[in-house]
Amino acid sequence: MSESDILNIGGTSFKRRRKGVVDLPIGSLIDYQPVTMTVHVRRGKEAGPTLLLTAGIHGDEIIGMEVLRRMLKSRKLQNMKGDLIIVPVVCMPAFLSRTRYLPDRRDLNRLFPGSPEGSLGGRLAATFVQEIVPHCTHSIDFHAGAVGRPNLPQIRVTPGDSEAVEMAKAFDPPAIIESSVRDGSIRGHLAANNVPALLYEAGEAFRLDPSAIRYALHGIYGVMRHLGMLTELPKAKKPPRARTVVSSSTKWIRASQGGIFTSQKGLGKAVVPGDRLGILADPFGRKETPVISDMEGIIIGLSCEGTADEGDALFHIASTKNAEKAEEHIQHSDAILEEHADPLH
Repeated sequence: MSESDILNIGGTSFKRRRKGVVDLPIGSLIDYQPVTMTVHVRRGKEAGPTLLLTAGIHGDEIIGMEVLRRMLKSRKLQNMKGDLIIVPVVCMPAFLSRTRYLPDRRDLNRLFPGSPEGSLGGRLAATFVQEIVPHCTHSIDFHAGAVGRPNLPQIRVTPGDSEAVEMAKAFDPPAIIESSVRDGSIRGHLAANNVPALLYEAGEAFRLDPSAIRYALHGIYGVMRHLGMLTELPKAKKPPRARTVVSSSTKWIRASQGGIFTSQKGLGKAVVPGDRLGILADPFGRKETPVISDMEGIIIGLSCEGTADEGDALFHIASTKNAEKAEEHIQHSDAILEEHADPLH
């Protein structure tokens, strides 16, 4: 077996057709307990792409963790080509403390590529960059909205990354958003190293939304088929595709007045300028202020909080033409996915 057929992570070597787990050492916490990053490796029978799947960069975003847990149990991986590297919880300290951020209140997704002599987060990022990134040819990173701010399942891609755009189409989400990368993010680091990267956003923190999980599993398999890692489904078993909404710009509609907030539009709904999205009411019953859309598009995120201060973000809208048609496509896509849900993942 040639050296190129060996995949080495953290001093552990994996031959073809092998699978296993590596716990990469990161550091220790205040109680002397070690911090590790658990990495799962699944190697196919033949050479092919190496797809990296990550979740838990923010410790409260558990949807991706559940998606990757199910992937690790999937029977569909038995005959795949290429390799999967799966990291269900990138930031274990944040996950253990049930919070978005590291113990020093820093955001791990602003610390890449990190430093081996830096903070705990910097060391974590550096270990990820040194041990995992060099092996990967493609990537999907899984995220969720904040508490009380759910997201419509969507893929975010870097403008100009044509290979990532094709991956996003194969993922077949309700919406694809062209979104520039942020300094220090894992997506930015991967893009700088010519690794096409998708970012999946769906649901909200601390919640497991069945629809968001279905879209994610469906999307991973779609990307793997697009990359040639899995064989195409026979036509008889292939669900019909619904047209994905593609948007190059988004905007938050904010509260013009503080008060009791009632939403009148949900995720995936079409809006046009002048549409009433909800109301902000004086808690003492003297006045109501409507929340009005000033653009055409689809709601991809919203606030579920019952109160708002002036300036709070209420509705996140992705700009698109023919918004009503786009809403129909999303509803059709939901119905297709639910009808063809695979209990064996």
